[in-house]
Amino acid sequence: MGQVELSPAEWVQNQTKKILETGTTDSVEILGRKIVLLTVRGAKTGKLRYTPVMRVEHEGSYAVVASNGGATEHPTWYHNIKAHPEILLQDGTETKTYVARESEGDERAAWWERAVAAFPNYAEYQEKTDRLIPLFVLDPK
Repeated sequence: MGQVELSPAEWVQNQTKKILETGTTDSVEILGRKIVLLTVRGAKTGKLRYTPVMRVEHEGSYAVVASNGGATEHPTWYHNIKAHPEILLQDGTETKTYVARESEGDERAAWWERAVAAFPNYAEYQEKTDRLIPLFVLDPK
């Protein structure tokens, strides 16, 4: 698989360690909402990175929202997914390979609705920034 590096953010490290220790994403929630764990290859280093994100699932595909809490810049993992769109996604105890693509237009609008339903804070984050928050759709490989 390769060398894995944990996030420099302590709260992300803590979430990731708990998932790895328990073997399930069900052991971690954010504001009472479910999450999934992505394993993404770093764009510059090539190292594998764990990224816990909100769970947004529909008919076997997932969406990941590069909100960065409404900051003016994309999260680092956005660039990693753009460079290496094949990723592992763990939901509960099940891990599968997915291929990510940045969504646009009507498809993005439908997934955005699902994302906001799963985690209402996304709507607030979009209001905080001038950038259109990117949304990736992850389809099973």
